[in-house]
Amino acid sequence: MAPPRTGYSRSMSDIYAGRTPADPGTRSRIAALLTGWDQRVFSSAADRHWPGAGPVLPRLSRSANHGLLWFGAAAGIALVGRGQRSRRAALRGVASLAVASAAINTVGKRSVRRRRPVLDAVPVIRQLKRQPITTSFPSGHAASAAAFATGVALESKGWGAVVAPIAFSVAASRVYTGVHYPSDVLVGAALGVGAAYAVRGIVPTRSQLPSPGRPHAQAPVLPAGEDMVIVVNRASGSSDAAGVLHDALPLAEFVECDPEQVNTELEKAAERCRALGIVGGDGTVNRAAVVAARHGLPLAVFPGGTLNHFAYDLGIEDFHDTCRAIAEGDAVRVDLGRFTGPDGVSGHFLNTFSLGVYPELVRVREHWGPRIGGWPAGVLAAAKVLRGQHQLEAEFEGRQRSLWMLFAGNGIYQRFGFTPGHRLDLADGLLDVRVVHGGSFPSLRLLAAAAAGPLSRSPVHAAERMRRVRIKGIAPGTPLAFDGEVAESPAELTIDKANEGLTVYRPRAFQ
Repeated sequence: MAPPRTGYSRSMSDIYAGRTPADPGTRSRIAALLTGWDQRVFSSAADRHWPGAGPVLPRLSRSANHGLLWFGAAAGIALVGRGQRSRRAALRGVASLAVASAAINTVGKRSVRRRRPVLDAVPVIRQLKRQPITTSFPSGHAASAAAFATGVALESKGWGAVVAPIAFSVAASRVYTGVHYPSDVLVGAALGVGAAYAVRGIVPTRSQLPSPGRPHAQAPVLPAGEDMVIVVNRASGSSDAAGVLHDALPLAEFVECDPEQVNTELEKAAERCRALGIVGGDGTVNRAAVVAARHGLPLAVFPGGTLNHFAYDLGIEDFHDTCRAIAEGDAVRVDLGRFTGPDGVSGHFLNTFSLGVYPELVRVREHWGPRIGGWPAGVLAAAKVLRGQHQLEAEFEGRQRSLWMLFAGNGIYQRFGFTPGHRLDLADGLLDVRVVHGGSFPSLRLLAAAAAGPLSRSPVHAAERMRRVRIKGIAPGTPLAFDGEVAESPAELTIDKANEGLTVYRPRAFQ
């Protein structure tokens, strides 16, 4: 007599492995339980009165269509925040949203074709004027909201706290307006969070990077800025800096001056303080670094310029980071790059030194920047410089060469994900030297050099780690650039570093 059929069959691999597949009846009961829970919660939400939600949630739900609410939020974060951390938070939020939307629309919606809820139980005043026509599972709005909020929070906890209630409200509005079941929203939100973490796996957040700078240095602990003089460059774009810092460091002395007075005021300040502070961009910080190193003083950098590469590589993104380091006496020693002519030291650089097309690009950009803005001026400068003939003929490391550009970075520049340009170690004793060889098509050669990255070689580009570079036979009038400043190069140059030549306050870890 044949054994009774059970409604399913077991494969030989299941038998050998000792696995027992779930009875279809069991699966049906589980599905029924989940569906029943969905229906009960959905009906409860439809029957319940939500004070104040009527005029808000439907509009909020519509505003999130196609991600418009989140694109607007990203623009607001970038503009209001003004700092590098805010811009990164906005960019990460948008990137996370894009990944979540792509996953939902290409895989999620097509894999589970669930019908939308019946709207009979939902009050008409709550219902959207235009009902969505896509399948119900999972919720794309919830995924986008969770992805954006999580992406922002991973980069900036403060902005994440601002965005999170809005994201929660958008997700809740999808049940409130009757276009999704609760499980649609929960699964969509989970996918959105996963998308944000997937983006972080490709492009690490600032908090995942190693704490910058080494080795640790002894620096005075100055509560409220006592015995510190802070020089503020009025032209650095930090008109509100003095007010903000006065509140954070009430015992510090502040000196505001025009660009042409910065050097004089720095020298005066160095004679009467235990630590020197500077508010400005990379060029202004460069001047303060030279004075601080010469007088053996620790330097407190408050990023206040258009470009703040040195401060950001230290982990200083706003004034509060520096104030925290001053209060804790947390500092590191960093290298100070220098270029020397026949008559002695000609200058120092904290970030980069270059010969060739880049100094000319900086000169043109600085000329047009005040008239048409920084970004358009940079595009105009690049177009003008790359059309001209600016090849540099010089003897580089004992060989006569034709170069489009010679670049020397104070420390090795790294790549993180898709983003180049950070330094993990500002006291490595090395120069990141990159050369773009002469020839035709300078724009293509520069693009090839940028794409090749650090420490590579090609017919148009070479990059090496070096401790010293010697250049001779430089034509009179050849410009050089260092930390955004432009000067005239001597006929001969030696580029090297004063290892651990400067002590700088910086927070012990990213926050």
